[in-house]
Amino acid sequence: MSDPIVYFELAGLDAGKLREFYGDLFGWDIGIGNAISAASTGGLNGGIRQDPAEKVLYIGVPDIKLRLEDIEIAGGVTVLPRTEVPGVVTFALFRDPAGNLMGLAELGSFQH
Repeated sequence: MSDPIVYFELAGLDAGKLREFYGDLFGWDIGIGNAISAASTGGLNGGIRQDPAEKVLYIGVPDIKLRLEDIEIAGGVTVLPRTEVPGVVTFALFRDPAGNLMGLAELGSFQH
């Protein structure tokens, strides 16, 4: 089985403006903490955060540490190692060979 995309984040300096833009334009249900409902995006949960502009796709994997080793061997770079946010998610960040920032989420660790 392939590893699925399980979450996405959109960031910008004005999270409120992003919330309004995506909520109004695309009809996304954006709730408390700027969580984007999977029911409104066609099945994928997401979030908005107030940071410099970027987008991150999170790929669900069974073991982040092992997958980061594979990523490094394949030419990627670990940006943030396996990190646990209790009751929320276990995740990591990496850059692919082209420099794209991507995330990993340990399957079974995240709350929807």
